[in-house]
Amino acid sequence: MSILPALLAAVPTAIVDLAVGTLAAVAGYGIGSVNPAAIIARVRGTDLRAIGSGNPGATNAGRAFGWPVGVLVGVLDVLKGFLPVLAFELLGAPVAALVAGLAAVLGHVTSPWLRGRGGKGVATSLGAVLAVQPLWAVPVLVVFGVVLVVTRRVGLSSVSGALILVPAALLIHDRRAEVVFAVALAALVVVRHRRNLAEVAGPR
Repeated sequence: MSILPALLAAVPTAIVDLAVGTLAAVAGYGIGSVNPAAIIARVRGTDLRAIGSGNPGATNAGRAFGWPVGVLVGVLDVLKGFLPVLAFELLGAPVAALVAGLAAVLGHVTSPWLRGRGGKGVATSLGAVLAVQPLWAVPVLVVFGVVLVVTRRVGLSSVSGALILVPAALLIHDRRAEVVFAVALAALVVVRHRRNLAEVAGPR
């Protein structure tokens, strides 16, 4: 009965960390790649790519099917980022938890089930943030809300919220890896909104 613990104890820590990190990446990406908006649209016989922004996310799902569906999709997308991080934190692997959260967002935006054309990653990023450092969500949501009220542009609001994540992480973090995580997450959201930024910067 004691053979397995003894064998695990004999494995170098670096190898264990690599294995756990790989598992986190695979699990996070797999969960993140499942797109609730696309599934609901398919059940309803609708192609979200032909509606509104064409993005398979909560905002466009709300445009297509009404705000209750948009809220449902948003909650599910948040959970996709929250649960993988929480799972690995409970397993006592905080760095692997960060990997799982980032992988979930990557899975959402590059979903293989949608041929690499996933959502913008905002809600899933929020879920990961809530699991890693809930206090980060306060300035993120405040900035998002203010910019949305002023500009009425969800994309610009999302980018603004993502950018404020970096200074929030610099001020509040338990380990340096969390700052790296925040920078990577913010960069990913900004890149995914480059078309929205081009529209704002372009002539009207």
